[in-house]
Amino acid sequence: MANPSENKPSTRHYHPYQSLNTPIHKLYELPTSPEYLFHEEAAVQRRSWSENLQYYTGSGYLSGAIIGGMKGTVEGIKSAETGESLKLRINRVLNSGGHTGRKFGNTLGVLGLLFSGLESTALHFRGTDDLLNSVVAGLGTGALYRATKGAKSAVLAGAIGGLAAGAAGIGKQAIKRYVPI
Repeated sequence: MANPSENKPSTRHYHPYQSLNTPIHKLYELPTSPEYLFHEEAAVQRRSWSENLQYYTGSGYLSGAIIGGMKGTVEGIKSAETGESLKLRINRVLNSGGHTGRKFGNTLGVLGLLFSGLESTALHFRGTDDLLNSVVAGLGTGALYRATKGAKSAVLAGAIGGLAAGAAGIGKQAIKRYVPI
C-alpha cells in the first residue's frame, strides 16, 4: 500500500492571483537578458552623454553633500561654547553641517559636470571609448576648475585630475576582471 504523503508535492508554487481566476500563469518567468526597443541599443555598452551628465553631476553633488555635511557637523560639535543651551548647540551643529555640505556638494557637482562634458566631447572627437578619454577629461576638469588661480595651479590641478581619472579607470577594470560578481 502506498504512503499518502508520497502523492502530495513537497513544495507549493506561490500564485497570488489564484483566487481571481485570471489567465496569468507566466507572471514570474521574466527574461534574463536586457530588452531593447531597437537593435542598435543592444550594441552600445556605455551611457549616453545625457545619462553621463546626470550620473557624474548627481553623484558628485550627493557625495560632496554627505562628506561636507559630516565635516561641518564635526566642526559644529567642536565649536560649541560653554554655557550654551542644548537648543543653541543643536542649531550650531545643523547650520555648520548644512553650510559645509552645500559648499562641498556644489563643488563636486560642478567637477562632475565639467568631467562629463569633457569626456563626452573627447569620445565624440576621438570616436573610440577607452581610458584615454577619462584621463583627458580629468586633465581638463582640473585645469578648468583651477584656471582662475593661475597657470601653475591649473597645471597642478589638471595633473591631479588626470591621475585620479586614470587610477579610477584602472581600478574599475581591475574590479571587473578580478572580483566575481
